[in-house]
Amino acid sequence: MKIMTRDYLLEQMAAKAGVTKKAADDAVRAFTDVVTDALSKGDSITLTGFGTFQISNRAARQGVNPRTGAKLQIPAMKVPKFKAGKALKDAVR
Repeated sequence: MKIMTRDYLLEQMAAKAGVTKKAADDAVRAFTDVVTDALSKGDSITLTGFGTFQISNRAARQGVNPRTGAKLQIPAMKVPKFKAGKALKDAVR
């Protein structure tokens, strides 16, 4: 399995879109900013065929410090979640 770095992603996007690497970087930054802003407001983003970005509420729970074995309380929190769409699922099968 190969891990795609940000630099390689930008090169691939620039080549596919026929734009400069700087323009691809601007587009990626704009996308991540929009997704971050929407999720921080509690909104979800659906890209039909690709997937949905949404916030999931994780309940408070009890954890254990693996080093000391001491029990600790983990607070409830909101976490970002991505659910792949059908076209993306079909493409990676």
